[in-house]
Amino acid sequence: MTNAAQFWDRIARSYARRPVQNAEAYRETLDATRAHLSPHDKVLEIGCGTGSTALILAEHVAQITATDISAEMIAIANEKSAPENVRFLQAGAEAKVEGDTPLDAVLAFNTLHILDDPEAVIGRVFQALKPGGVFISKSACLRDMNIFIRVMIRAMQMVGKAPAVSSFTSPELHAMFTRTGFEIVESRTFAGAGKLPFIVARRPA
Repeated sequence: MTNAAQFWDRIARSYARRPVQNAEAYRETLDATRAHLSPHDKVLEIGCGTGSTALILAEHVAQITATDISAEMIAIANEKSAPENVRFLQAGAEAKVEGDTPLDAVLAFNTLHILDDPEAVIGRVFQALKPGGVFISKSACLRDMNIFIRVMIRAMQMVGKAPAVSSFTSPELHAMFTRTGFEIVESRTFAGAGKLPFIVARRPA
């Protein structure tokens, strides 16, 4: 088991009890995501946590597979009532989910900045998508944030209260997408979440 998996396993139950920190931004994220999905789509969500977003979006797609590195997060997701077109699997963001490619859409919310090599994962997503498929993400750009926030995160990491993170700016994140072959078709931020760009990137047809 990786250190990341151990961290998320340890906090999974307390994480599941927390309310959404920015409900308005979460609602806007869901609305913007739905606009890029269709009823025939086969979708993968990486870093799904306890599965709430996958369950909300399930009625708008044909099939959604939601994965997380944490077995405990997936156990909590599986405790929820899910429709037949949803399945939850324990897997890291770099894993290939057998039988699910090529995909119409991949989702990664609050995930890229907690990966060791986000650009490598973006590249693997590119290969998993159909031509014309979309990668929809929202990520914290830590290098754009106030230095005191970054110091606080570092202090929390030292006492096991925060996971390892990858630090990048918004322009650096956009460059990761374009270097791996994606075309960025939408990039915006939502209420109270100015350092978490919502990006829709398309694999060219």
